[in-house]
Amino acid sequence: MVGLLRRYPWHIPLIFGVTFAIHHMDRNVMAYSLPAIAAELGWSDKQVGAWGQYLLGAFFVSYGFTQALLSGPAERFGVKRSLIASICGFSLVSIGFGVAGASVIVLVGLRLLLGFAEAAHVPMMGAIIARTFPNDIRATANTIWGTGIKIATAIGPLLIVPLIAWAGWRSGFLVVGALGLLVGVPLVYFFVEAPPPTPQAEPGTVPEGSYAFLRDRAFWAYTVVGLLNNITGFGVLGWLPTYFVRTKHIAFALLAQPLSVIGFVGVAGMLVFAVVGDRLRLRLWSASVGLIVCGFAIYAAQFFSSLVPLVALFALANFGQSTYGAIEWSTAQLIAKDRNVGAVTGAYNGIGILIGGVLGSMIPGAIVAATGNFDLALLAIALTAVLGGLLMGGLAYFRPELN
Repeated sequence: MVGLLRRYPWHIPLIFGVTFAIHHMDRNVMAYSLPAIAAELGWSDKQVGAWGQYLLGAFFVSYGFTQALLSGPAERFGVKRSLIASICGFSLVSIGFGVAGASVIVLVGLRLLLGFAEAAHVPMMGAIIARTFPNDIRATANTIWGTGIKIATAIGPLLIVPLIAWAGWRSGFLVVGALGLLVGVPLVYFFVEAPPPTPQAEPGTVPEGSYAFLRDRAFWAYTVVGLLNNITGFGVLGWLPTYFVRTKHIAFALLAQPLSVIGFVGVAGMLVFAVVGDRLRLRLWSASVGLIVCGFAIYAAQFFSSLVPLVALFALANFGQSTYGAIEWSTAQLIAKDRNVGAVTGAYNGIGILIGGVLGSMIPGAIVAATGNFDLALLAIALTAVLGGLLMGGLAYFRPELN
């Protein structure tokens, strides 16, 4: 096993982890900025729910739709070229937020554009990893770059929250956009090689360019679990800063370290469960249990008001959800049978983001807009996590080869 590990270019998933962290900070700046934007515009809690759902949800509409449709053509255009173009695009859009005014229409338009720019990033990274690493170690390779989302939630608050408190909400967008152009693009351009597609199909696979995977029930079952996971993850990620400020009455300037602790626990969880998944082949079962634990932890948070138990419960929720993040891309690649990985992961992630990301933003926002109650919104998110865990358990039982 040690010899196998040494033979592969592990710097590639490390670089992808950096670009994925920047990718997620680009989209997450809006969540950190929402309390400041609401204060600048004088919104009530119900107005925060009404307008916030569009500011958060617009991104997922264009991101999911574009990813589902264009990942295949982007893979044929060239995985490395498409990857660099995506990083350049979302970095420039982020800078556009930094120079925009506090107009809801303008900000929603930029969120739509950001989703379009980020769409090719994940499928192209997945395609390169699938061409570079064998299945025996692929969960580990995918998790290294997949932890970018957790790293972003861990270091993002430490960077962005103090910056917003000191220089205003626009400053966060400018800094993160500059990181993409000055760090992400050079790393990929100079240090990432993209192998060609597999020349010969393995037995039972389909020709390159085929969309036969759409007839696979496992693909659709896994996509449903993915969209439920997205409702949970993006619902918490998008609304948690506002929830802490508006419902738990925690000062915005004090959120950096608590949000960072929650994020770092998720990083640890993904790394642990990636290794466990590769060695024990219990990938889907661990994700099933983890999502159920996540849901109960989110539900329990409504009964506490002090910071310490709130951080502990949301850290537990993030740890539980990280079990899914640890196996997400390797399972999609198994369903793809290492062919058309860009198209399969693009369709899976695009559909899951389009529905799950939008609903993760809109359901809590609609509940708050109607009731002014953030706890009810978090309860709805908790229910989706438990449902996703139960469905994942069913998939693990009926398709054990995906473990």
